[in-house]
Amino acid sequence: MKVILLKDVPKLGKKYEVKEVSSGHAINFLIPKKLVETATPEALARVKEKQAEHSAHLKIQEELLNSNFETIKNTVVTIKGKANEEGHLYAKIHSKEIAEALKKQTRLELPDGAIVLDEPIKIVGEHSIKIKINNREGKFKLTIERM
Repeated sequence: MKVILLKDVPKLGKKYEVKEVSSGHAINFLIPKKLVETATPEALARVKEKQAEHSAHLKIQEELLNSNFETIKNTVVTIKGKANEEGHLYAKIHSKEIAEALKKQTRLELPDGAIVLDEPIKIVGEHSIKIKINNREGKFKLTIERM
């Protein structure tokens, strides 16, 4: 059965791609979750228009991302957390909290999964945070201060 993806579906494809899937998988899983629609001639014509809009939107996002990477390189983000006398935080700081602090302090919004941490941060001090988006990498400085 030919279907048009309405969203990015892991292990299947990207939004607006036309894919061949088994009828059972499409009818029982993909269509009820509104992840795909059947590839009728009318739907294919409509998708071609949406693909053009989508690619233009992605191009604009890529340009914004390039300018944001230059801005992020010189950024220092500060987060305050409760810590003991040795500087160990009571609550670990995860990539989601770092992304929220970056957005709050610099008004730059990163996509989910852009901040790469080997493990959550547990110590007060300065840390170099790695960002990876679309095969591009950058770093910024994160300062953790004790409350």
